[in-house]
Amino acid sequence: MNHPFGNWKESFLFAFLIILVMWLVQWAQFLFDYPFYQLGVKPRSVDGIAGIVLMPFIHAKSDFGHIINNSVPTFFMVSAIFYYYRQIAFKILLISWFSIGVLLWLLVIDRNAFHIGMSGMVYAMASFLFTSGTLRKYLPLQAISLFLVFVYGSMIWGIFPTKEHISWEGHLIGFMVGIILAYVYRNQGPVPYKYQYEIERDLGIEPPDFEGEWNRRLEELEAMKKAQAEQEMELKPKTQIVFHYVPKKGSGPQDGNDT
Repeated sequence: MNHPFGNWKESFLFAFLIILVMWLVQWAQFLFDYPFYQLGVKPRSVDGIAGIVLMPFIHAKSDFGHIINNSVPTFFMVSAIFYYYRQIAFKILLISWFSIGVLLWLLVIDRNAFHIGMSGMVYAMASFLFTSGTLRKYLPLQAISLFLVFVYGSMIWGIFPTKEHISWEGHLIGFMVGIILAYVYRNQGPVPYKYQYEIERDLGIEPPDFEGEWNRRLEELEAMKKAQAEQEMELKPKTQIVFHYVPKKGSGPQDGNDT
């Protein structure tokens, strides 16, 4: 059964809309004199509850590298999820979105700071695609994730507390959420292509024994040749050759030769 993939155009459109909102919010930071970073998640704080929803759209005002580094992998990963997981794409994104925000708000206790950015979602989507591709033995998903990790090689270090101003907690939580979702939805998503013999094997149909059939045909052919040779021998007329010895005239004892 073929997996009902989504449409690439629609997948790109959903990804583009998310990226568009991110950049509109970034633009709004320069238009309005308001500390947008305070719309992020502040753990264990009432003021930080709104960030559970708004955090992914907020990026550093003074650092365009922050939003650029998040935009490219977000676009490709959101597109991949909507294409390969059309039926559960919204569930994957929404559950990841809220889970990261809620867990950040609940679990982080030693950082009095606002957590902002799409990075947590990037880690969640990357780990989901890779883990799901591994569980379902679907190589294209693993290739997409590994390619993005290769291009953005520093991603792997983002789950460790290497820099104080980076929300490594959000990265780690997103990474774990993606793995958990891949396991929860392990029975949904694309399946690897199966050859005819694999389908027959799954259905319990024994594959034809081509080698045995070939050997049987050879034995039959040899038997036919042998029978034909025996039949020809039986039909062939039997010829008896008789040799008669005629002694030479004038030879022998009668010629007076003594022995």
